[in-house]
Amino acid sequence: MSKIKAAFEKAKSHGYGALIGYITAGDPNPEATPKIADALIKGGVDVLELGLPFSDPIADGPTIQAASIRALAAGTTPMKVLEIAKKIRMKQDVPIVIMTYYNPVFRMGLEQFFSCAKDCMVDGVIVPDLPVEEAQDYIKAASKVEIDTIFLAAPSTSKERLPNIVSASSGFLYLVSHFGVTGDQSSIEDSTIELVKQVSPFTTGHVPLAVGFGVSKPEHVVRIIGAGADGVIVGSAFINIIQKYGPDLEKTQHELKATARKLKSATKIRKSASTKEEV
Repeated sequence: MSKIKAAFEKAKSHGYGALIGYITAGDPNPEATPKIADALIKGGVDVLELGLPFSDPIADGPTIQAASIRALAAGTTPMKVLEIAKKIRMKQDVPIVIMTYYNPVFRMGLEQFFSCAKDCMVDGVIVPDLPVEEAQDYIKAASKVEIDTIFLAAPSTSKERLPNIVSASSGFLYLVSHFGVTGDQSSIEDSTIELVKQVSPFTTGHVPLAVGFGVSKPEHVVRIIGAGADGVIVGSAFINIIQKYGPDLEKTQHELKATARKLKSATKIRKSASTKEEV
């Protein structure tokens, strides 16, 4: 069992879903990221997702785009992100996932990228702009070094295509909650809950199901876990805190830890709960 899947199993054994926390590595600077990671992990994050800053993040909304710009301006490179991951994993036992667009992977070369990722103790990789139909070499290179390949399914994913995405995914399946880009949402749409119910039969017994895009509040988490998801992915809510408090790292850490704790608490599995229950 991979380290990522084991984190989901551990959370479930304690009666909770998994909380996956996303931050852009290098925002506000590379030196701050390990300290930011510490705060999130202390707050209850089960899996840490590090975004590799990219100049053209097509799947990301304004919040994460701005974080990428700040990280790039601070001199963050793909290799620095991997080094940051290693620094975090040397101290923490929480699995780390790298989220990157395919261009940096392609430029580095599949074999070199995954070899470096393995050396830096990375546990999984997400590439949102790589379709599963074109990912055979990518999957092979990742499998060679036992790094999980996490693919995305969306509201537009057909029932005919979904089994192929599930079978190619390890660690967890990333379910995009709605059309569009990442970013805070005021509420979780009923269509998202229906989507979770439609996809979970395909993942049950194969790979954990985690839902992201727009998940930012405890009430969102309650509904999604109540609908049958194994975990939630939260990014913009954390990045907004990093942006708000800027160089005040102590305040940033305090707020991140408190927010993560509230979101983690909301992952408690309530078997009899309505999907519209709020906390």
